[in-house]
Formats: sequence, C-alpha cells, structure tokens
Amino acid sequence: MRNLALALLYTATAALANPAQADTAAAEAARTGEMRKLGFHASPKPVGSNDFVTFDGAPLNLADWKGKWVLVNFWATWCAPCKKEMPTLSALQQSMGGESFEVLTIATGRNPPPAMQEFFEEEGIDNLPLHRDPGAALGRQMGVLALPVTVILNPEGEEVARLMGEADWGSESALAVLSALIGPEG
Repeated sequence: MRNLALALLYTATAALANPAQADTAAAEAARTGEMRKLGFHASPKPVGSNDFVTFDGAPLNLADWKGKWVLVNFWATWCAPCKKEMPTLSALQQSMGGESFEVLTIATGRNPPPAMQEFFEEEGIDNLPLHRDPGAALGRQMGVLALPVTVILNPEGEEVARLMGEADWGSESALAVLSALIGPEG
C-alpha cells in the first residue's frame, strides 16, 4: 500500500512539473492590457493541415515549423487593423525571432502579390515572410472568420493560444507572455 501511495505521489508530482503546462500558466499570468484578449486553450489543439504557399508559389505547411514556437498571423492587404498591427509583428520578430521562435505571416484570401509587396514596403517591413493562402483553405480550416487572427503554436505544432483582432505584439506584455512560453532557452 505504501508503494502505491508513493507511486501516486510521484505521478502527480511529475504531472505538475510538466514544463508546457507551467509555461502556459506563467504566460497567462503575464497578460495585461490588450494581451488579455489572448485566449489560452485548456489543452493544445491540432492545427490545419492544408498547404499555403510562399510569395512565389512554392508549397508550405505549418508542419514545416515543428520544433519551434511560432506566432502565426493571418492578415490581408485590405485589412486596416492588419496594417496597424504588422509593424508590431515585425518588431516582435526583430526582438525575439531565432532558432526557438518565429513570426509567420500568411495573407489569406484574395491578396494580389503586388499589393502584398506594396503593403510591406509602405510599412517598412522587411523581416517577415510574404506567405499566401490564396483560396483561404488553411484559414477556413483553422476557423479564421475575420482578420487579423493570430495563433501561437508550440514546438509540437499544436495551437496553444489565439487572439482575434489586432494587438501590439511589440508591447511589454506581449514580450512577457511569449518569453514565459518560450522559456530561458528562447
């Protein structure tokens, strides 16, 4: 009986020490201001499996980013809140992007490539990808019903959080939330 009690205690302790859960709890606690709109899921959710493409049309898939934390932003050239938000995503990539974390932008729906380039040039964005989801297949599969929508993927390629609408991703709160998720190795 004593061995059973010790085994249960060990199992409970190991479960509570799960780094992913601890990181999510710390990240949730770090939300202030508009980052309170960022909703964390009770457990990670699968992401869409539909392909999207590079600016030049080469196929990509969210599975290509497994192994790192990814902030995926769905946007469009005609979206005023997207225009306001994009420079903050660029600032986030500049300050935190690297081997453990990346900002991934995907223009979903009808976004002519020349308009995408012009959008980024007008905002001075040169460090984010011009990926496209021309038929909005990935966007629909992931429940993107309005823009912008930002999802955070863990290194296993699962969605752990979602924010609908614009946010200042360069804010202290956003940096604190993401730092808590990524951890000291990030």
